[in-house]
Amino acid sequence: MSSPVVAWFREQARDLPWRRPGFPAWGTLVSEIMLQQTQVARVVPRLEAWLTRWPTPADLAASPPSEAVRAWDRLGYPRRALALHAAATVIAEQHGNVVPRDVDALLALPGIGDYTARAVAVFAYGDRHPVVDVNVRRVLARALLGQGEPGPAKAKQDLRLMESVLPADRDEAAATNAGVMELGALVCVARAPACDACPIADRCAWRAAGYPAHDGPRAPKQARFAGSDRQVRGLIMAELRASDVPVTVDEVALVWPDAEQRARALASLVRDGLAEGDDASGYRLPRG
Repeated sequence: MSSPVVAWFREQARDLPWRRPGFPAWGTLVSEIMLQQTQVARVVPRLEAWLTRWPTPADLAASPPSEAVRAWDRLGYPRRALALHAAATVIAEQHGNVVPRDVDALLALPGIGDYTARAVAVFAYGDRHPVVDVNVRRVLARALLGQGEPGPAKAKQDLRLMESVLPADRDEAAATNAGVMELGALVCVARAPACDACPIADRCAWRAAGYPAHDGPRAPKQARFAGSDRQVRGLIMAELRASDVPVTVDEVALVWPDAEQRARALASLVRDGLAEGDDASGYRLPRG
């Protein structure tokens, strides 16, 4: 499936900053962390602003963690900002301000998991590794296994399956990784796949079988956001980001009516290192 996917990708791929020639490895690392559970359209302007302010890991490491969290704004899951700041510090201090290329070295960075490490090695440096996200898993499940949904993630199996379609050539392998990912994001989508626009429709096992309904285990769904602790955490974080002085406990109380849930959300922010302080002195973003 590699050749038609790569041909399609080179003709139809979106023009995104991290795909442009000369885009730095640091930018690739930042983009991959920002893209975790966040839509591309929301990431692009935040990424460009971030790299203008902090063009190298050392630039970010020189700023307090609070500034990273503040600049993260409403991208969601702000612990990613703290992890990125911590990773930048290690890169600046231990890797000469250069994002490492080796997957194991990348995995040793704070907050960097297997997907991000492989993505940086492939998309920043052109090395040959399988890269698997939810879009890739869906394409592989349909095209190769004849299943409408990929089911729960199984890292070793998923990587082996992606490895099986990678060409030996490094450039073609990198393009295959990117192409399958783009195909899953734009064409082979979860609810209404555009099979007529798919470059591998004629060799898709799921299509050939008549699109059978999925009868196996399903991937877990994300919990509802409205009314959740995540929403309350986000509201409190917005207050902290907007203030240069500690936010009083009375001001925090205004963001959400349920005192028990509000206290639970605030305590979790302190526990996660996203806020510091107490009821007597007020709360603020972490100063490092």
